[in-house]
Amino acid sequence: MNLKIFLEEKATDCLCELGVDGSAIVKQSARPEHGQYQANGVMGAAKKAGRDPRQLASDLASLLQEKNDKKIFDIEIAGPGFINFTLSGKFLSKILFDLERDPRLGVSLQRKRKVLTDFSSPNLAKEMHIGHLRSTTIGDACSRILEFLGHEVIRVNHVGDWGSQFGSLLAYMDRLSESETNLGNELKDLELFYKKASELFKEDEDFAKSAREFVVRLQSEDPHCMRLWSQFVTESLYHCQNVYDRLGVSLEGKNTVAESFYNNQLKAVITDLENAGLVTVSDGAKCVFLDEVKGKDGGPTPAIIQKSDGGFPYIATDLAAAKHRSKTLKVDDALYFVDARQALHFKHLFKIAQMAGLIEEKQNFVHVANGIILNKEGKPYKTREGGAVKLSEVIEESVSRAMLLIKEKNSNLPDEEKKIISEKVGISSIKYAELSKNRATDYIFDWDQMLSFDGNTAPYLMYAYTRIQGILNNSAASDDTNENRFILNDTNEIRLALKIVQFTESVEAVIEDYCPNLLCNYLFELAQIFMTFYENCPVNSSEQATQESRVHLCELTGRVLKKGLELLGIEVLERM
Repeated sequence: MNLKIFLEEKATDCLCELGVDGSAIVKQSARPEHGQYQANGVMGAAKKAGRDPRQLASDLASLLQEKNDKKIFDIEIAGPGFINFTLSGKFLSKILFDLERDPRLGVSLQRKRKVLTDFSSPNLAKEMHIGHLRSTTIGDACSRILEFLGHEVIRVNHVGDWGSQFGSLLAYMDRLSESETNLGNELKDLELFYKKASELFKEDEDFAKSAREFVVRLQSEDPHCMRLWSQFVTESLYHCQNVYDRLGVSLEGKNTVAESFYNNQLKAVITDLENAGLVTVSDGAKCVFLDEVKGKDGGPTPAIIQKSDGGFPYIATDLAAAKHRSKTLKVDDALYFVDARQALHFKHLFKIAQMAGLIEEKQNFVHVANGIILNKEGKPYKTREGGAVKLSEVIEESVSRAMLLIKEKNSNLPDEEKKIISEKVGISSIKYAELSKNRATDYIFDWDQMLSFDGNTAPYLMYAYTRIQGILNNSAASDDTNENRFILNDTNEIRLALKIVQFTESVEAVIEDYCPNLLCNYLFELAQIFMTFYENCPVNSSEQATQESRVHLCELTGRVLKKGLELLGIEVLERM
């Protein structure tokens, strides 16, 4: 049950009965003295209807109380027209009883939509770097949550496997193969391979000429060139999959739809744009000028859809992809989890696609933008040499640091268990550090903060879960069917019960704007409230009825923590 919607619908229906249009706009109260929920929309509705807001609030409160025959909440009028709701312990107890029997913990299925999530999407010419962490983890979490809510999710890893950057790589591969060097060994370090090829391109004019020729040969699908290209792409995808598997990200080979998939569709897309009257030739290049997308000079910025040499830039491929997603896959929504620095690209893409009829008006194509990762000096996170930090190295570093923490906190654990725990804690820490931040903002990558057992971190939540399991292992609650078995007398019991019931709201809130940090914040607050409850409400030393009630509260808290972390792509531990 979504309590916010439940109360908002009741209050809005009563407003309608009073002859007033408008939503009651119910929100969770930020301060306990304002109840648990607060209706904030009465003043706006009163102004629109020409009514006194305080009097309308009084009339609304009276009508709500009149219909509140089961005494499920108390009502208080505050300020110029706010209405505060406090739910009864009996009502909360009934909801908890229902949640205990519900494998979905009260989260209802939504009306099914077909949603495509485009995330991660690395350039295969290089190894995945730390910058890919944001798109990968945020896209994965949103995909999981959308599926949990009943939507059909099509995951797409739109990898960059085509383009001029492959010229140097293929020329270098060709040179190595001629010298009978073991290509397989050379390709094990893609970053070093790319670096060597790039240096040769800058320093050796003959090599640079060969690289440019390989671009032409690749575009014409020369058999020898295609064999080299296929070998490189296969090796690069293998590297990517190792990262996904270790991170526990829900991407597989079947989700890969590379840029090259759209090669034979590019000319048709250009024709679509020409037929729509959108194309202008400028300096030999085919462009689309959009009045809606302005440059710094205030004039329309051009989107080059075909270069003067006949080549196709990224936007041409993305237009073909948009058309395929609209016309062939027939998606309702297409979500692009991509760096915010690509905002102009997506403004062009979506507007051109709509104007050319490549996507339907009823379809939602959305750029889910994310900020970048910064170092402690507030600059883009790079190596000391100024290069990109490999994501595989970040994972190794996090697991190593987690191992040191585990040895310090629980040195008596068997070595194999320490290894398992440090792997889960290390990987969960870097994922949660991403997911707990507002996706739209930049954030500072801080090892000490993300691996801390205090604060809004993965280790803190994982520890809270293990604490609950320890309590349950030493408890023996009955499994009776008494729906009144939850006894909520203590303030800490009520706060915990309410927070458990609000799980539905937190999950549904994530996909309103694709912000997993809202679920992270909820889980952190739940863990904090549980810790306070545990400190102030003895579980196993209470009289039987209270003990059983509190054990069941612990059990439900554990289930919510586990499910919430699972939706974020994070595994729990039974002990740490």
